[in-house]
Amino acid sequence: MANTPESSRPGSRPGSRPGTTRIVAGESAKPKRNRSIEIGVAVGLALLIGAGAAAASTVSRNENDAVAPPAAGTTAAAELKLGYFGNITHAPALVGVNKGFIAKELGRTKLSTQVFNAGPAAIEALNAGAIDATYIGPNPAINSYVKSKGESIRIIAGAASGGAQLVVRADITSPADLKGKRLATAQLGGTQDVALRAWLGKQGYKTSLDGGGDVAINPTENAQTLKLFQDGKLDGAWLPEPWASRLVLQAGAKVLVDEKDLWDKGEFITTVLIVNKKFAAEHPEAVKALLKGHMESVDWLNAAPAAEKSTVLNAALRESAGAALPADVIERSLKNIAFTVDPLAGTYKKLLRDGVDAGTTTQADINGIFDLTALNSLAAAKTSAQGLGKD
Repeated sequence: MANTPESSRPGSRPGSRPGTTRIVAGESAKPKRNRSIEIGVAVGLALLIGAGAAAASTVSRNENDAVAPPAAGTTAAAELKLGYFGNITHAPALVGVNKGFIAKELGRTKLSTQVFNAGPAAIEALNAGAIDATYIGPNPAINSYVKSKGESIRIIAGAASGGAQLVVRADITSPADLKGKRLATAQLGGTQDVALRAWLGKQGYKTSLDGGGDVAINPTENAQTLKLFQDGKLDGAWLPEPWASRLVLQAGAKVLVDEKDLWDKGEFITTVLIVNKKFAAEHPEAVKALLKGHMESVDWLNAAPAAEKSTVLNAALRESAGAALPADVIERSLKNIAFTVDPLAGTYKKLLRDGVDAGTTTQADINGIFDLTALNSLAAAKTSAQGLGKD
C-alpha cells in the first residue's frame, strides 16, 4: 500500500503543465481568545445560490477562450501562483492542474503551483506574496480575513463540501473514552483543528493551543499521522479525505464522528478557493480565468466515470504528493465529498463561532469576505449559453 512520503518533493515537469513544489510550514501564532461574534451576509450570495446549480453543471469550452484584454487601471498577469493540498478534498485543484483546465483558461498567464500540508501554512505563503491564490479550508481563510481587518483575502468560490471525520482506535466507543487521549490535526488553526477543538468543548473537555488539557491535540502532518497511528502513538485524528479513509482502511481506525452529522442537512464547506485581495484588484481577468478552469474541474468531477476519476486523481496525487492511493481509499473518499462552486456562505456564522470557541479566531464582522462577482458572471453566462443550446 502506498504511503505519501513525509519529505518535500520539489521539481518541474517539462511541457505545458506547471512545476509543483511541496511546502510544509510551521504552526501559526496563537491568537487571543474572544467569544463575541458578529457576522454579516455576503453581498451577492443570493445570486450565487440562484446560479449555483447552473455553475456546477457544464462549462462551455469555447466561450471566451481567447485571453481578454485587461480592464482600465489593471494589468495582465504574467504569472498566477496557485496553492493547494494533496488531498481528495482538493480534487478540483488536482484535476484542474493535471488535466490542464486552469492553464488553458489562463492562456498567456503562466501557472505555477505549490502544494501545502495545511491551511495556516498556505495563508502564510499567500500573505507573504509567495502565492496569489489557493484552495484552502474555510477557517484559515476566516482567520486571515479577521487578522488583516479584511485586507488580505477574498473567497471567490467553493470547491468541496463534506469529507472530514474523527477517526479513532477501535477500542474507543464514545466521547467519554477520549479523556487523556492523544489526537491529531494537520495544523493549529486549520479547519479540522477548529472542528475538533469546538466539538471537544461541547463534550465538556478543555483543550489548550499548546497541546495540554483533558485531550491532547498534536498538530501533525497528515502522512505522519498515519504512521504514528499505525505505531500506536496516536489515539485518533480529525482528518479530511483521503486521510480519514486511509486510517480506516489501512490502519484499522473507526469513525467516531462524521462531521456531516454536526451540520444542518449534512452540508459543510471543506474547501474554498481564495485570492489575495491586491492580486485580484490588479489582475481581475486572471482571477476570472482561474475561476473558469476551476468550474470546469468541478463539472468534470461531477460527470466523469468513477474509474476515470480515480485514474486522474491518482496521477495528480503522484505528481503533487509523491504517491498514488489504493482504489478503495479513493472510492471511500469520494463517497464522502460533494464538489460544488457554492461556498455555502450560510455556514460561516458557525465556522466563525467554532473558531472563537476553539481559541484560534477572535471577534469579527466578516461581512465582505466573499467576492462572488466573477463567479456569478460566469454562472450567468453559462446558463445563457446552455439556454441558447436548447433552441
